Amino acid sequence: MEHDLSPATLAELRRPRPYPAVSVLTPTHRREPDRAQDPVRLRNVVAEAKKQLESDPAVTRDRRAEVARELDRALAEVDLTHAEDGLVIFAAPGEHQVWSLARNVPERVVLSDTFLTRNLVSARAAEQPFWALSVAADRVTLWNGGTDRVVEERYGGFPLTRRVENFDPERQERIGDVPSTYSDEGTRQFLREADTALAGVLRAYPRPLYVTGDQAALSVLDEVGSAPKGAVHIPYGGLAHSVPEAVWQAVRPAVAAEERRASDAVTRELISARGRRDYAAGIDEIWRSAREGRVRLLAVEENYQVTMRDAGDHLVPAVSGDLDAHEDIVDEIVEQCLETGADVRFVPDGALGDANGIAGVLRY
Repeated sequence: MEHDLSPATLAELRRPRPYPAVSVLTPTHRREPDRAQDPVRLRNVVAEAKKQLESDPAVTRDRRAEVARELDRALAEVDLTHAEDGLVIFAAPGEHQVWSLARNVPERVVLSDTFLTRNLVSARAAEQPFWALSVAADRVTLWNGGTDRVVEERYGGFPLTRRVENFDPERQERIGDVPSTYSDEGTRQFLREADTALAGVLRAYPRPLYVTGDQAALSVLDEVGSAPKGAVHIPYGGLAHSVPEAVWQAVRPAVAAEERRASDAVTRELISARGRRDYAAGIDEIWRSAREGRVRLLAVEENYQVTMRDAGDHLVPAVSGDLDAHEDIVDEIVEQCLETGADVRFVPDGALGDANGIAGVLRY
């Protein structure tokens, strides 16, 4: 299953496909007892997709069979033992993809000439992914961080390893204030290679970066490299050889501090916008502003979701399943704002006060 949505991947997903490009969305669950319903619900929604293919007169018999096979292949790839909060399946002639999301999605099936990507975009923005780099003289490990965990990332040449003779981090001869291992030119060259590999990752997947290692390793990496400039340094050694849980525990306080700092900055900017009268709040006002491309900064509370119906010049509350109901209206707004260059930030529930879950700073 896919997790990382790079700009290049998103552009590829959004390109037109031969009709029908099928998008299948379903909520999933991380824990029992709710998880028990996921396999049945998934099979049912895929069956509904096949039913819509069968009943669509614009789909030929051969095309119907081809897309149905892609749906079956996608279904076989789903691993619900590692389910998050939502699942998206894309299937079109000759291709399929499965995406696991750390954000709820509505259950739906859409047949079109493009895939439905707004839920992926919103989930990625809400998850606020980050990189963690763990540095040692003989190994540099890259970790893919998300809402509540990190996993080792094997991309871009990582992990990088080298053999170091008689390397014992507990017994390093010191030259001045620097362990001799880190003053060695071989180690410095190794960390230059790590810097080059990291720069490639950050170009493809730009994210906040946290770097762990003992102080000597962090100092030398800063000296010989440029990619980690601006990263949050965590002077904690041994994690390049460690397990994901240990890395998560080490970086979690720094991640939480950065999230608080970012949330406070958003709050200050919204307060300032109120004074300048370039402020908008509430789902209806934000929806209109987003459609006009006026939103410069969008703030959304993490678990804010609402079902609405477009009444022409404003939104009205709707019930899930109603005709023309927008069950993922918040995700639509997020994607629209990102499309027009807005900065989208997710903040803790309740942080927006009387804004009712969503607010923004306007361009004009």
